[in-house]
Amino acid sequence: MRYLPHTDEDISSMLKTIGVKKVDDLFKTVPDDCRHTEPLNLPKPLTEWELNGLFDTLSGDMAVSPEYKVFMGAGSYDHYIPEAVKYLLGRSEFSTSYTPYQPEISQGTLQAVFEYQTLAARLLGMEVANASLYDGASALAEALLMAIRITRRSRIALSMIIHPFYRRVVKTYFEPTDYEVVELPCLGNGRTDLSSIEGMNDLAAVAVQSPNFFGCVEDLKSAGETAHNNTALFITAFTEPLAYGLLKSPGSLGADIACGEGQSLGIPRSFGGPGLGMFAGRMEHVRSMPGRLVGKTVDMDGKRGFVLTLATREQHIRREKATSNICTNSSLCALAAAMYMASVGGSGIRELAALNHDKSEYLKSELTKAGFEIAFQSPTFNEFTFKAPAGFSAVYKRLLDKKIVAGLPIAPFYPELQDHYLLCVTETSTRDDMDDLVREVKS
Repeated sequence: MRYLPHTDEDISSMLKTIGVKKVDDLFKTVPDDCRHTEPLNLPKPLTEWELNGLFDTLSGDMAVSPEYKVFMGAGSYDHYIPEAVKYLLGRSEFSTSYTPYQPEISQGTLQAVFEYQTLAARLLGMEVANASLYDGASALAEALLMAIRITRRSRIALSMIIHPFYRRVVKTYFEPTDYEVVELPCLGNGRTDLSSIEGMNDLAAVAVQSPNFFGCVEDLKSAGETAHNNTALFITAFTEPLAYGLLKSPGSLGADIACGEGQSLGIPRSFGGPGLGMFAGRMEHVRSMPGRLVGKTVDMDGKRGFVLTLATREQHIRREKATSNICTNSSLCALAAAMYMASVGGSGIRELAALNHDKSEYLKSELTKAGFEIAFQSPTFNEFTFKAPAGFSAVYKRLLDKKIVAGLPIAPFYPELQDHYLLCVTETSTRDDMDDLVREVKS
């Protein structure tokens, strides 16, 4: 039996069966100005060796560690990954698995995801975590929609110091709806100003990020109390989950939902992807959670087993009650995070978090001695914002020529913060690397 046509006669027969004369007729519903009708302007075919050479040439335009000393975080962080994680993740049992619909043949995958959920919930101090979403930005948008479902209210308050890309995704989600998004301003100390929500009616949720985009650690306890005093849910977003190896967890400080990016947990940066949308909440709201959830049960013989549970998803039989359009999860990335957390362990995560913080504080101190101004005086974890003297952009370019990326200019995201840069230091940065940076910016 043939499943695909192999000859012109086959194609003609198929077109005749569906009532069209040529393949182009299948695309008549697409407007002319949305179709590309000219031949594609592609280069001639390359051999494997020529293609490798082209990639080598293109890679010369990329600033990648360890060749470059990259002091940039802003939602994607360079961390060491244990070799055991790389080895285990490459095993075919994990790398070829997909949706574990049939529990009778998917116990290994289901248990692995269950272990991820357990470790994620412990790290974030929450009662239940799902099997992951696409990335941190989609996790935040889904958390806001979840809050609207729970409270049946139509307004959310979103800190302007949440990652700009996350806020852009939220805007995309909410643009075709009648829901209102209120942005909360920034105080002079780099934290969110929550005073404007006092007495705000119809508020479903208050969302802040900690550490926020400027690197500052928010006062989550106070923020949570303010949200709850206004009978709104409190959502804590994050881009650096390792911070909660040192800081108190969102759940312990009153968060109703904790969500964000899990890339730091054993997932390489890989030029921007893939990501891991971590999502955790309280058991009382579990029925409103988006995405997949793996549960533990027993079979008819009393043996332990794992299954997809509480799955009100858009392609299931109860799709009219679906909590989200997200119908899959970043399973392989979630397994990488589980392997990473299990390999490093609770004490290891605490030590690693302390190392990140201490190295960042060292660089902050040395830059201050060199005459640079730290923009915000709130506590930070492994990244912070500094204000450079006028003309620093030329120094920044000179450092790039010396294979040093001196942070991220944040004026494109916050025009009022000209000459401000976001610097990040993780355990991969040595003291010599940091001293070289300070020496170069002073010269």
